[in-house]
Amino acid sequence: SNKNSDGKYISPFHDIPMYADEAQNIFHMVVEVPRWTNAKMEIATKDPLNPIKQDVKKGNLRYVANVFPHKGYIWNYGAIPQTWEDPGHKDNDTACCGDNDPIDVCEIGNKVCSRGDVIRVKVLGVLAMIDEGETDWKVIAINVDDPEAKDLNNISDVRRLKPGYLEATVDWFRRYKVPDGKPENQFAFNGEFKDKDFAIETIKATHGFWKALISQQTNAGELNCKNTCVSEGDGPFCCSADEAKAVVDGSCPCGEASPVPNSGLILFLSFFFPTVKHQIS
Repeated sequence: SNKNSDGKYISPFHDIPMYADEAQNIFHMVVEVPRWTNAKMEIATKDPLNPIKQDVKKGNLRYVANVFPHKGYIWNYGAIPQTWEDPGHKDNDTACCGDNDPIDVCEIGNKVCSRGDVIRVKVLGVLAMIDEGETDWKVIAINVDDPEAKDLNNISDVRRLKPGYLEATVDWFRRYKVPDGKPENQFAFNGEFKDKDFAIETIKATHGFWKALISQQTNAGELNCKNTCVSEGDGPFCCSADEAKAVVDGSCPCGEASPVPNSGLILFLSFFFPTVKHQIS
C-alpha cells in the first residue's frame, strides 16, 4: 500500500517530494513498470490517494506488446512526483498540450526495480514524444545508486557508454502502440534527445503546473488531488489519517498483474503478419 517511512498513507502523485536533493538536481522517481515487464501499470491519477494499478482500456487490462527485438519495457519506467503535464498548456516546442499525467521517466540503470519503488535519480536528458496530438515528455535518468551513475552526467555520456540504447528508446516509443492498431508516435526536435539542462527546465515547468493544480489555481477536472502531506487541514484536498485509512480499506487490493493474455506465438507472428492477431484471437 502507499505508505511512507512513518507509516502514513500517501499519494505517490502529490505527497512524495519532487526533489531528493535540489542543490544536486537529484529527483525522486516512482517506479510504475519494472524493466522487461509488459503490464501497463500506472499511478491512478483519478483515484483517491492515486494508487499504482494496471491501466484499463475499453474494459480490458492493458499490456504493452513486445517491440521486436525487445522484451517489455526496456528501462525501469515511472514518473516524477509533484509534476503534471497540463492539458490546458500548449508547449512552445511541441505545439501540443500536455497529456494530463505526471512527467514520465525512463531509468537506464542496471538494477531491475520493483513496482512502487521510490528511487533517487540523476536526470540526463529528455525526449519530446507526441502521442495522438498530446505532449508526452520522456525523461532519461539514472538511479544515483547505480555503479555507472558517476560516469553519466549528460545525454552524450549515455550515447558513449550505452551505445544503441537511445536509438532503441526512440524506436520503442515510436512503435509500441502499433500492435494495438494505433499510428506510430511522433517526436519534436526530429526525435533528438535534449540535454540535461533542458530536461531539468522541463521538469521544473511541470512542477509549476502541479503547484497550480494542488493550489486550485487550475481546475483539476477528473484528477484526484487528495493528499495527506501537502494541503492544509481546512482545504478540500487535505486527506486526514482516518479518511486515508478508509480509502485504503475500501479499495480492492489490485494484487499482481494478470498474465499476458496473448500467447507468445501470436505476439511473435504479429510482428511479421500484422493481421494474424485479429484472426487468431
